[in-house]
Amino acid sequence: LIPLFLIIGSGGIGAGLYLMRLAMFNPDVCWDKKNNPEPWNKLAPSDQYKFYSVNVDYSRLKKDRPDF
Repeated sequence: LIPLFLIIGSGGIGAGLYLMRLAMFNPDVCWDKKNNPEPWNKLAPSDQYKFYSVNVDYSRLKKDRPDF
């Protein structure tokens, strides 16, 4: 039973860490509405916020939208 508890425990810890990463670094989540009400507008095209992207090199992307 010990290996089962280790595998289940490590899966739970991994899921918790991933949820914490989403809550802290995802541009869709806004914790401070007073100072930065729309954090998704402050992202540059070269900012990588996905955990893993297969075919995209974010360092070579150019801006294709207007400033507000």
